[in-house]
Amino acid sequence: MTGDWRDAWIGALDELEANVEVIEEMIKEEHRIRDLPEATPWAPPRGIGPIPQDLRSRAEEILARQMEAAKAAALAITANRRQTAFAAKVEVGTPGKAIPSYVDCAM
Repeated sequence: MTGDWRDAWIGALDELEANVEVIEEMIKEEHRIRDLPEATPWAPPRGIGPIPQDLRSRAEEILARQMEAAKAAALAITANRRQTAFAAKVEVGTPGKAIPSYVDCAM
């Protein structure tokens, strides 16, 4: 039972870590929020008991990475909203005045 218990926790942590790695990659590559997959809540598999003591530091490391990824995602969302708001102001321009256009005359 001890080996199965430990293996079950290793599998659970592998799955959790893989989810964090996906989010970390997306943040690095600056994917748009609409490209993010829908989040699925994670819970340890039922019936495997408490986490083995020797895996606790790995679980804590994954948790720290999750917290950093969540922070980075929140910052990216905030920056995106600010940029969208700014772009909306620029695109609308001043009422009653023509909106500047760029025409490439080099060709």
